Amino acid sequence: MTQAAVCPRLARLAIRMAALAGWRRFWCAVGLGLLSSLAFAPLWVVPALLPAFMGLGWMAAGATRGRSAFWLGWAFGFGHFLGGFYWVGIAMTVDFATYWWFLPISVGGLAAGMALYTGLVTWLAYRTRFRGGAWLLIFAALWLLAEWFRSFVLTGFPWNQLGQVWAFAPEPLQLASITGVWGLTLLTLLAAGAPALLGLPVGRRVAWGTLAGTWGLLLAALAFGFLRLAAAPAPGAEGSDVALRIVQPSVEQTLKWRKDLAQEHVERLMELTRSPGLAKVSLVVWPETAVPYNLWEEEGLRQALGALLPPGATLITGAPRIARGEGAFNALYALDDQGRVLATFDKAHLVPFGEYVPFPSILGAFAVTGGGFTPGPGLRTLSLPGLPAFSPLICYEVIFSGAVVAEGPIRPALLLNITNDAWFGRSSGPFQHFAQARLRAVEEGLPLVRAANNGISAVVDAYGRTIGALGLDQVAFLDAVLPQPLARIPIYAKVGVLVLVPLLLVPALLALLLDRRTRAEH
Repeated sequence: MTQAAVCPRLARLAIRMAALAGWRRFWCAVGLGLLSSLAFAPLWVVPALLPAFMGLGWMAAGATRGRSAFWLGWAFGFGHFLGGFYWVGIAMTVDFATYWWFLPISVGGLAAGMALYTGLVTWLAYRTRFRGGAWLLIFAALWLLAEWFRSFVLTGFPWNQLGQVWAFAPEPLQLASITGVWGLTLLTLLAAGAPALLGLPVGRRVAWGTLAGTWGLLLAALAFGFLRLAAAPAPGAEGSDVALRIVQPSVEQTLKWRKDLAQEHVERLMELTRSPGLAKVSLVVWPETAVPYNLWEEEGLRQALGALLPPGATLITGAPRIARGEGAFNALYALDDQGRVLATFDKAHLVPFGEYVPFPSILGAFAVTGGGFTPGPGLRTLSLPGLPAFSPLICYEVIFSGAVVAEGPIRPALLLNITNDAWFGRSSGPFQHFAQARLRAVEEGLPLVRAANNGISAVVDAYGRTIGALGLDQVAFLDAVLPQPLARIPIYAKVGVLVLVPLLLVPALLALLLDRRTRAEH
């Protein structure tokens, strides 16, 4: 027996979208994907996810073959990632005369490659033969599984995981302390797609029950966030005895590596560091590759940098490290007030085509900056005199959920992220990067100290609340007191990506049960 849709108006729209074919179907899916990308930073149009995933669900209901289901998901993903990753192409404009030809490849090729994940999701969902609420549940589980694969396949690029759309405020992020970004992604998918059932012939009980259940869970997650922050100390109320100074020089990327300007760049950093109030500072942080010299061999420069500091203070800065017989590294240096190197950390997760070229004999022509960096050994916890232990993260190493703290007997008391971000100008890229960094603070229950060449530099507490920040293009410094880590380690910081096991199994089992019940009723 065929059941009527709950909402006749939505049913008419669902029938029209399901019946789309050919190029109309393709471009409609691309448009829905583009619409969904508006939910990410800096626009935060989260309600755009409703029509985007409702439309995708209706069009998926009209798929008659696995091939059409795959291309539907691929087209949606292409629009989704094109809108979310367009900023990657801005890096090509830094040296446009040389790399103009790579601009469409960098943006369109990346979006097309990432869209393979969403294509496989809709294809697999189609192959289950689930419909209605069961399809939504299995679709959400498969999307979540694809995001996990996206976090490590080919070194991983988990940028703009769907749960990141809630990073506009700390309250919606608090669930991440239990489930990481993964739980936020699952809830977002279910809540965004559930209203589509009102336009499908699934029956009143299934339609309203799924909608009430998914939206109830989302509201419960939001309520948890508000209650957790209500019970937390006020932002900045529980500071440590570490006084920070973050320096943001905002050097344009077109000028950053000019040898004739290298000394000027360092002098700008030193001038900002000398600003009033330095005597009280115990930790100065400069951005990624802030010093454009091989600092390891520049003893005179190291001594000059040390002379900047008050007695007992430490400078942490990014700079190249070139070691004979080992290679060139994108490194972080810690210097004391005598200019002595207390510790170094070499970036392990390099940017493909920017810092290294995979399969260089084949893809060498696609190197954007010449590549040439060697990956470091991996995550470390650094312990320096007078400072709490910290986890150093260079650039996009901060975007990998569950992989920002090294295993070992010493747990860091903060996440320290140095980055450049000038590559991407005044685009959505720096805002999205910062949103992901905030999520890591909530997941790990650790404060975040972030120094960016061109913004966004910030100090974020262990609840994801911004204590202070510097915006794009600001040439400035930020003074703050380092917040304390949480006394109790969050659940997600303990279990990591193992949380995916229940997040994947529960919706998959519910989908199976709902499908069996639906078939039995018919």
